Amino acid sequence: MGSQLRHRGQRAVQHLLEHAPHGGALALWARHADRPAGDPDERAPVWTDGRCLFYGPAFESLRLEQQAGWVAHVILHVALRHAQRALAMQLRRGSLDLALWNRCADAIVNSALAHLGWLALPAGGLRLETVLERVLGRELEPQAALQQWDVERLYLAVVDTPPSESTPARVSSRSARGARHASGHDAHDGGRPRPAATGGSQPSGRAEGTRADRLRALAGGQPLDLVPSPSADGDDAPEQEAERAREWGERLLRAHAGDGTFSLLRTLLADLPRTHTPWEQVLRCRLARALSLRPGLSWSRPARGWLANRGRVGAHGRLPWEPGRSAACAVPRVVLVIDVSGSIDGALLARFGRELAALLRRLEAALVLVVGDDRVRDVRRFEPGGLAFDGRLDANALRFEGGGGTDFTPLLAEAVRHRPDLVVVLTDLDGPARERPACPVLWAVPPEHAGASVPFGQRLVLR
Repeated sequence: MGSQLRHRGQRAVQHLLEHAPHGGALALWARHADRPAGDPDERAPVWTDGRCLFYGPAFESLRLEQQAGWVAHVILHVALRHAQRALAMQLRRGSLDLALWNRCADAIVNSALAHLGWLALPAGGLRLETVLERVLGRELEPQAALQQWDVERLYLAVVDTPPSESTPARVSSRSARGARHASGHDAHDGGRPRPAATGGSQPSGRAEGTRADRLRALAGGQPLDLVPSPSADGDDAPEQEAERAREWGERLLRAHAGDGTFSLLRTLLADLPRTHTPWEQVLRCRLARALSLRPGLSWSRPARGWLANRGRVGAHGRLPWEPGRSAACAVPRVVLVIDVSGSIDGALLARFGRELAALLRRLEAALVLVVGDDRVRDVRRFEPGGLAFDGRLDANALRFEGGGGTDFTPLLAEAVRHRPDLVVVLTDLDGPARERPACPVLWAVPPEHAGASVPFGQRLVLR
């Protein structure tokens, strides 16, 4: 731990440990590094990429209480996983306004720390209750606001401005398909944008109105202290991120309980990091269970035990014939049904394809790809272990001219024809399904359609 304290924030960390020992110990779980003078990446006096606290030369000129306020502020960014959650939001939406996300996270952290008199928060810092009142027109006490609002909800409330406050919204994919069907022209907009490069402020991909402008004006020239990095934790595996979120959540709860009234948190926040089982892990478990070789009886050869005893018991007795065991399904088969009516964007399709390809190679399973919308448009077969399917599912290559609606009945009927062990449907669940396969069915849906009901089988939300 000694090496963790040889940095510009050493006195500030000691100050936190003296006044809130359990909360101050959160700083010992993070890395600390000094940045040289004239660093082009310098932003606030201290900033973070999600794991490490970087101290600029300006940090040394602050009073001790101000230094402690900055360190407590940034260490809560780390503990609440604000940088990692920004990357997750960017992946879900296709783009992210990092500056607005930073303002929303700052407001929550500052309100959580505002009850402490032994540290000084950044001058002019936003408070959650102030943002709610002046930007969203909602009046809440600080404690009630912290218990109801997390950074995702606040960011979406600011960016997703109602039509009355903004320019007309983009036409939805369903409406575009309906217009295309009515006019005979392709009105598809090409899908959502792919995630932009991290580390910079990106447009939200939606029309922004007065809410976002009011928040920018309210923040003024406050420096940014969040610089998300995809490699901040050294491993982008969703399982690893879920485990780290769980660990930081437990540390925050222990610190809040241990420090009592001196806790860094005014109250238990709605913004505490939540642990979601990654959809990749759920998919692996369900595919492994559905495609595992099930032993069956084989009357063509005897059991090994019968052969070992040579069919005899003692000197004169004989054992009855005992059939052997063999795999009931020599080559497991998965049918992947992809709804190409516009409900799945290219980035999500690529992620799902890569994960499924890796699983099928590991399980030595065959794949049948059924592509369609209101009818079957294409069927492709891939043998187990074949190199033809590398997981690079191209959304543009899978788009076909269709009527615009979705009917799962012909797609599932085609899937049943191939006698699958598992059917996976990648869709938004908007359409009838009058054919029910005898095997398990897994409906993989984007997060924006997580509330849609499944006609049968199980739902997997691709968060």
